[in-house]
Amino acid sequence: MTPRLTDRTRTVLAHGIEVYRGTPHAARLAAARDRLDDPLRVAVAGRVKAGKSTLLNALVGERLAPTDAGECTRIVTWYRDGHTYQVRAQVGREQRQLRFAREHDRLDIDLGGLNADDVSELVVTWPAQALRAVTLVDTPGIGSLTTSAARRTWDLLVPDEEETPADAVVYLMRHLHAGDVEFLRAFHDAEVSRPSPVNAIGVLSRADEIAVGRLDSMASARRVATRLGADPNVRRLVQSVVPVAGLLAETAVTLTEEEVARLRRIADLPVKEAEELLLSADRFTSSKPELGLTELERSALLTRFGVFGVRLASTMLRRGVAGTASELATELADRSGLGRLQELLRSLFFERRDVLKCRSALLAVAELTHAWPRPGSERLAAEVEEVVASAHPFNELRVLSGLRAGWVSGKDEVLDELERVIGGSGGATHQRLRLPADAGGPELNAAAVTALERWQRRAESPMTSYEMAVAARVAVRSCEGMLADLSR
Repeated sequence: MTPRLTDRTRTVLAHGIEVYRGTPHAARLAAARDRLDDPLRVAVAGRVKAGKSTLLNALVGERLAPTDAGECTRIVTWYRDGHTYQVRAQVGREQRQLRFAREHDRLDIDLGGLNADDVSELVVTWPAQALRAVTLVDTPGIGSLTTSAARRTWDLLVPDEEETPADAVVYLMRHLHAGDVEFLRAFHDAEVSRPSPVNAIGVLSRADEIAVGRLDSMASARRVATRLGADPNVRRLVQSVVPVAGLLAETAVTLTEEEVARLRRIADLPVKEAEELLLSADRFTSSKPELGLTELERSALLTRFGVFGVRLASTMLRRGVAGTASELATELADRSGLGRLQELLRSLFFERRDVLKCRSALLAVAELTHAWPRPGSERLAAEVEEVVASAHPFNELRVLSGLRAGWVSGKDEVLDELERVIGGSGGATHQRLRLPADAGGPELNAAAVTALERWQRRAESPMTSYEMAVAARVAVRSCEGMLADLSR
């Protein structure tokens, strides 16, 4: 299914290059064609101070993105895999190599006297396992006091004329702000198959702060995220909302033995004394000098963990939930929400990467034929429409969009199954059929046959509304595709 879509997209791009040969647009289409072979491009966006760079570091597994308010946080920065360590700055049409250093396990980039406003983007090439499947784009905060910095995010992800270079976006929010809605709606406005939440995931960021750092903070955050994710206005903009304690996630994947040793000193205290010590950040840094940690060491723990992280990590050490740095790192990553976010990225983005990349490429052609018509462009636009209308993955996206927008109505349990069958919760067969990941072939085949028969009856029933009948026919095709895959 997907390889055929990719081949058809390549054919459209090849025709587009011929139509626009001799113009600057031919190079733009050639770049879109080359992108089909590149990793998925995922932008991390959100309002200022939402924790974008911290979350990006957690996803990479290294502290690469600057998390302070320095010059580099005002620049769009690409993080991609490569064989060498390299940082380049785009200044006008010129690319410049920049010096950089690793200090205290952090990447420090020297702009070499360049003003941040003069640098359109930074490209950090870094050999990293996590970057082999995805190129991550760190963006300046929306709503920033620096207008030029905020504008760069809009220009990258919601450009006026060209298509966005991002295939998908992870959008961080602390609550649903009017600016968040405005940005996400604009991000979807130019999509090939009408506005759809299929290429956006919402993150309830800094989730540990929701319950003021209490041990049950993440449970409270999950309830808030569930309510947000069920809000019809939010469902039209993002596929899912997941709570993540970004600072804890970043620290978990970069945890050191020295930090664990310091946490053990807190864990060894009587429970009541430990609780009193962690009533506030000020109390933690200034009281109980006999603890054996200097003020500098305590401040470093707060910087890395936050009060919630120190409280959670020391409690797990005290209770024996984790004994080594490796075990503690695993537990903290899981409780931070990072694991759930990575699972969503895999099922909603990475498994659908070819569809998302084809969507981006076809958008490039569609925008070009509209803005710069020339002999042959009308036929080219018709080819784009034909691919979009006939390719089943795009039909699934259209139905998903209709579900989220409320255009397809029905009983809750029917709508829930429809969303799953068309891949709204992940493209894997077991996810579409609501079966465990280790389900065997016979069980999957039986469930797919049952689902096919059920959706065929809905599609053919005279009692089914027109919108649901259209959606049911797409679900039938999805079931047939699952059965075909299983037979292979």
